[in-house]
Amino acid sequence: MSKILLIGASGTIGQAVQANLGARHDVITVGRSSGMHQADLAQPASLAALFAAVGKVDAIVSTAGNVHFGPLAEMTAEQFHIGLQDKLLGQVQLALLGQRYLNDGGSITLISGILGTEPIRNGASATAVNAAIEGFVAAAAIELPRGLRINAISPTVLTESMGTYGPFFPGFEPVPAERAALAYQRSVEGAQTGRVYRVHP
Repeated sequence: MSKILLIGASGTIGQAVQANLGARHDVITVGRSSGMHQADLAQPASLAALFAAVGKVDAIVSTAGNVHFGPLAEMTAEQFHIGLQDKLLGQVQLALLGQRYLNDGGSITLISGILGTEPIRNGASATAVNAAIEGFVAAAAIELPRGLRINAISPTVLTESMGTYGPFFPGFEPVPAERAALAYQRSVEGAQTGRVYRVHP
């Protein structure tokens, strides 16, 4: 049984990942305001305190990260910065810090998203952030020591989230969170590194 740190455990994908991995592993849940531990991706000191409290783990899994959706013509630098600071730099910081707390052969799994390769209206920030996460994963994979691995999961819009995000994704076929969780299982329990697992129909 592996010890897995799950960031964003209370979210839609996070709950599905916890249900999947929790059946076989010791999953430590982390959220902004819920879970066994609390941490904020956008606050490096918060992540440092999290790792100091949790100690060594076998896998680090992220299902979290905020980005701003809105028209490009009205978007401010501050709004664009939300995704950079939270979903991008937050997950990068998670990997940079986390590698020191991973046991040999451990893994890091980050989340990007379909907008990294399939842009939509109002999604310029999300597309930039998701593409950057995938670039980071590809580069980090060739440098990680001790048999450590890193992958990204790129889900399309979730069936469970269509009520909220459906209007942003006209014509996109959704997938259930359970399918996204299978990609996380593949990343954690498999042997590949530097991969982007695309959970698209």
